[in-house]
Amino acid sequence: MKWILFAVKNVLRNRRRSAVTVLIAAVGTAAMLIGGGFAQFTYESLKEQSARASGHLVVAHRDHFDKDEDAPMQYGLADHEALRTRLLADPRTSAVLPRIQLSGLITNGDKSAIFMGVGVDAAGEFTVRGPFLNFTAGDILSQRPSPGDVPEILLGKDLARSLHAEPGSSLTLMATTTEGSLNAQDVRVRGVFTIGEPETDKRMVMIHLSTAQRLLRTDKVSTLSVYLHATEATDAMRAALGRALPDQAIRTWLDQARFYVAVRQLYNRIFGMLGAVLVAMVLFSVTNTLGMAVLERTREIGTLRAMGTLPGQVVRNFALEGLVLGVAGAVLGMVVAISASVIFDLTGLQMPPPPGRSVGYPLHVDLPPALFAVTAAIIVLSAVAAAWAVSRKAARKSIVEALAHV
Repeated sequence: MKWILFAVKNVLRNRRRSAVTVLIAAVGTAAMLIGGGFAQFTYESLKEQSARASGHLVVAHRDHFDKDEDAPMQYGLADHEALRTRLLADPRTSAVLPRIQLSGLITNGDKSAIFMGVGVDAAGEFTVRGPFLNFTAGDILSQRPSPGDVPEILLGKDLARSLHAEPGSSLTLMATTTEGSLNAQDVRVRGVFTIGEPETDKRMVMIHLSTAQRLLRTDKVSTLSVYLHATEATDAMRAALGRALPDQAIRTWLDQARFYVAVRQLYNRIFGMLGAVLVAMVLFSVTNTLGMAVLERTREIGTLRAMGTLPGQVVRNFALEGLVLGVAGAVLGMVVAISASVIFDLTGLQMPPPPGRSVGYPLHVDLPPALFAVTAAIIVLSAVAAAWAVSRKAARKSIVEALAHV
């Protein structure tokens, strides 16, 4: 402890220079925390969105993902109800939702457009989607439509605008059946939604599973989406299902999340380079401060050496001064980062839409304890390393040379 106090007193000998160094270390710490916290928030948000959209695991026919279908539902699941019951029996599973992928034409009588549709189980679909499906008009599909009612559909925002459709509008869906013939179904618009991807909003249609099966004339489903209580259980569950269902293809949410993977790779490069620049800035600042201190105290070092102080002890003293500067800067930077995070949340700042998206998102910074620990360790160790590097040469000077220094 006495050596720490000694280092603090030495740091305070030139308060202005030490204050500038601490401020630079604080700026570096705060920038790394804010940048890393923003990236962490983005990763978690995209992970949640991807998992909610596709399911933590997707179970399908063994050729569903790797081969193109010659006819609709060629690689569909015929025994999906029994398989769904089996999947729900696992305690790690929270929901299993059947889905049908289909495509065709949608028309209002005057204008037609290509649609990419998905047949869903409305009782569970909109629960798992949560906040990642935003409605601009109307409401979600009825959970249990009456057999005599006109089937309901949901339209992507841009597709609805193209067809001049709104809740209550009547449209017609046309698609190729599993037998190769053309089938049509009159439908009524229940709601208009957006997922924030313009290309998807131009084509997306959601309908009841039963409506999709009638339109395609099939009792199969394309996939079963398995939702887990914890995302961390995905890999273990996949391994278990691989053993239990060797004849089925199984994909995880990460296998389907191309946008998440691309964004993570981009942000890792951006914030990795930013972190390297900030660490270099802290290194140069501490090197400059303690380099000046070493020059000013060379005769003092010679005196200490003449009194029997070993070179390693001299280096240790300067390293402790670097430690004091690094810790002070890291603590101040943490306070700044926490304050900035609170300000961002209170002011409700919004980020602009990322590339390929049409909807922005709130500026939020996640600050988990691990991020604090890693950032503080990097800043403090950088300061100590800089102090060690600049003091080694002076500590190794001969006593006579050090005492004669002017």
